[in-house]
Amino acid sequence: MHIEKDCVVALSYQLHVDGAVADSATADKPLEFIYGHGQLLPLFEQNISGLTAGQEFSFDISAVDGYGEINPDAVMNLPKDIFIIDGVMQHDLLQVGKRLPMRANDGQMLFGTIKAIEEHEVVMDFNHPMAGKDLHFTGRIESIRQATDDELNGCGCCGGGCHHNHHHHDGGCCGEHHHNHDGCCGGCH
Repeated sequence: MHIEKDCVVALSYQLHVDGAVADSATADKPLEFIYGHGQLLPLFEQNISGLTAGQEFSFDISAVDGYGEINPDAVMNLPKDIFIIDGVMQHDLLQVGKRLPMRANDGQMLFGTIKAIEEHEVVMDFNHPMAGKDLHFTGRIESIRQATDDELNGCGCCGGGCHHNHHHHDGGCCGEHHHNHDGCCGGCH
């Protein structure tokens, strides 16, 4: 069977960024997703299209084709008092480097990383952690099967039954369904 739309693909991989392993999935705990449902970066899917179980892959995705370049406008100073909940400042949340879910004025969920904590403001970076980074993937297709009707009609985010590890990692590479981080290969964040 070849990888095509509506196939459940399980793969092991390593993502290298700046010469270091930034994320990975092993053969015993592979990344599993439904192909063709926007769960992964489009170029990630394009590069594995048509492969069969047991085949290995190796490819690069440039920053501009991955998570884009760093947008300076995505770094914002927020009032520190938004971290007051029930009258108490949430100091456990206020740590430089901590990645937090935030809700925009329009209700959209965003993830931001705390860059600095000042007296009255918190500097947060809402760029994707892999923005500005060239991505190099290597890996192996572990298995391929046709998705069931339940998987195809399941979770709205993934287009599947959410049987895969749904770790919306701390940055991400394969998609916003990832194992160790917040999204490298592509998709629902």
